[in-house]
Amino acid sequence: MATTSKQYKQLGEDLWKTRDKMNTEIFTLTYGALVVQLIKDYEDYAEVNKQLDKMGYNIGTRLIEDFLSRTTLPRCTDFSTQTSEILAKVGFKSFLNITPTVVQYPASAAGEGTGSGREFGLVLEENPLSEMVELPAEALEGGLWFSQVLCGVVRGALEMVQLQVEVFFVSDVLRGDDTTEMRVRLVRFMDEEVPISDE
Repeated sequence: MATTSKQYKQLGEDLWKTRDKMNTEIFTLTYGALVVQLIKDYEDYAEVNKQLDKMGYNIGTRLIEDFLSRTTLPRCTDFSTQTSEILAKVGFKSFLNITPTVVQYPASAAGEGTGSGREFGLVLEENPLSEMVELPAEALEGGLWFSQVLCGVVRGALEMVQLQVEVFFVSDVLRGDDTTEMRVRLVRFMDEEVPISDE
């Protein structure tokens, strides 16, 4: 029997209720302090984005084990609908207590590989990482994506379940945009790696 969107939502809520929780203010302040320290250490916003993504990737590769053991969900068979629903309604809900809105993108007219079930957006109406945050002009001009760690988390988690993806922000309210949206684009389904022959 296929799991419905409503069942995913209930599963995410149930998991959130049973999880040990951290004070949101402490979490937000700690993350903010981490970003400030990275800015001081690297003095280059592109490098800060890269470091946040790398940290998120490492977190995602570990969170997926906990996620899979608690949910016992079967492997996703449809990237754009099933994977997006599980990410939004179960993953984000169970770890951050938020449920992003999923936006499906149709196949592009240019045939660039986007759309056609290979890309979706997650619009974050709430973002606990960016509460009480205001970015200075130089960070905006330098291209800082304050919540870049979330892209890394999603990328790392999905890679552990054989989905190579690109994850990136296209808008952020901290940058003056109307919404905060991250895109998840499927690069390829990864097969179990077969060892290369010595011959």
